[in-house]
Amino acid sequence: MNIRKTTTQLFSVPVLLVMIFSWSVAGQLPARLQKAVEAIDPLLAYQLTRTMASEEFAGRLTGHEGYTRAARWAATRFKEWGLKPLDARNGYLQPYPSPYTIIDQASMTLHLPVKAGSDGQVQYETIELKPEKDFLPLLYSDSGNHTAGLAFVGWGISAPELNYDDYAGVEVKGKFVLCFRGTPDPTRREFQSHDEHRTRMKTAREKGAFGLIYIYPEAQANPNGDWLAGFMPGMITEKTADQIFREINSSSAELKKSLQTYKRPISFHLKARLSYSVSSRHFPEATGYNVAGWVEGSDPKLSKEVIIIGGHFDHCGRHLGLLFPGANDNASGSAVVMTLARAFASLNPKPKRSLMFVLFGGEELGLQGSTYFANHLPAGFDRVAAMFNFDMEGEGDGAWCGVSAEPPYLKEAIERANREINIIRGYGVIKNIGVRSSDFAPFFLKGIPCASLGSNGPHLAYHGTGDTIYRINPEIMGSIARVSFLSIYFLAER
Repeated sequence: MNIRKTTTQLFSVPVLLVMIFSWSVAGQLPARLQKAVEAIDPLLAYQLTRTMASEEFAGRLTGHEGYTRAARWAATRFKEWGLKPLDARNGYLQPYPSPYTIIDQASMTLHLPVKAGSDGQVQYETIELKPEKDFLPLLYSDSGNHTAGLAFVGWGISAPELNYDDYAGVEVKGKFVLCFRGTPDPTRREFQSHDEHRTRMKTAREKGAFGLIYIYPEAQANPNGDWLAGFMPGMITEKTADQIFREINSSSAELKKSLQTYKRPISFHLKARLSYSVSSRHFPEATGYNVAGWVEGSDPKLSKEVIIIGGHFDHCGRHLGLLFPGANDNASGSAVVMTLARAFASLNPKPKRSLMFVLFGGEELGLQGSTYFANHLPAGFDRVAAMFNFDMEGEGDGAWCGVSAEPPYLKEAIERANREINIIRGYGVIKNIGVRSSDFAPFFLKGIPCASLGSNGPHLAYHGTGDTIYRINPEIMGSIARVSFLSIYFLAER
């Protein structure tokens, strides 16, 4: 098969895509709604995703000039499509403080013990690690250059109040500490705050460590933490860590299994040493932006209620000369939000309730933009009726949906919509908020009913340089936009 020719034919005939989707809605909806649903173009979502993931916006790290350019571009689209601005002063942009860090250079070298020489001194094998393949700095590291010993500290948790301390009996001052992400008992929610990056980094620094090195299955870009003077956090792959643990005849998998099984600290010093160098720039006074525009409801009373439709606009930026484009995470979700904004701005008459479309900054930094928005809701509305969140919509052949248990009519609206589009493969109940939640979390904590949609993946190259437009399937974004359009419409009309 001539793949290039087939792809060209597909994308040059958008009418064909409309025909593909039309079967799922034809005859099931009022003509006005059916026309609106069929007018949602998967190619618009794809083109928006491609633009957001382009070199021009430098990976959309909140606070960085690349992100700010992208925010202004999105605000211009909202204006062109006829959405109302957030307020008269800032238009479509809601500013908030957003410090960030850029990693310019980094190197990491392992010094692995081989055997003792004739003089009794330990001999070392030197292994140079490669960025992204073997290691990455955490994207809030300070500059520094150290060669030091290593200590393994399990989960990196010090919680004497919970009768658990990975650091007990292990002196880590002047060393680098290795640990996994997680907790000794996931069923105990009191450990949750100790599983936050910021808590774990602060603990290691207070213990005198030069830096904390996570052990992850793959090296992933991660800007979710605070810049700490003199502290150099990073991550290595499990394969890299296995080379370190050879000296104790163990592996990452065995150590993690033991921690999970026995639920008690397993911590020790290692003979291996680490050379780690980072050159970075920190920008403590930077500004991030949420991008927001809204469509006024048609009912004089119900228009004072608003449904928030949002997704995070940011990603991880450019570091070490590597671009992290964030096409799937989360240009795809932002593209669905923007596609819905255009669809509802074009709909006449409008739904009864008002609709607010928000592209959040700072999700990758710890839900900063959505938290700021939830705490600074626009004036003029009596109530937030619901919040719809979109995160990673671009890979797969189906969708999943997490939804608040109450009120039941939120899930009912989504199920009703899915009977028309048939793209959601499964539902989950949002019961509580963990440290790995998405932008619905700040709204859920305020008692606002939430739904969060995403495609079913596999989500390859997560937080990697390979998360590019070439992985994106426009049809799945189109289907998610369509089922969401109907879900939001049914809820807004209720």
